[in-house]
Amino acid sequence: MAGCSLAGCSSSSVVMLQDGTQYVTKDSPRTYTRDGFVQFTDISGRHVRVRADEVANIKEED
Repeated sequence: MAGCSLAGCSSSSVVMLQDGTQYVTKDSPRTYTRDGFVQFTDISGRHVRVRADEVANIKEED
C-alpha cells in the first residue's frame, strides 16, 4: 500500500460534528465510550473528546 511506513498502516478517519466541524484523525476513533463520548487523536496530535450525540458521522478517509 503506497504511503505506509514499514511500522504499519493506520487508517485515518474524518469525524464530522453536527455543527459542521470536521476532524481528521490519525487512526480510527474509539467510539461510544461508557460515558457517551467519542475520543481520538487528530492529525496535529491533539487528543479530542466529544459527546457522541454531537457527532454527525464518522467515515474512513480515502
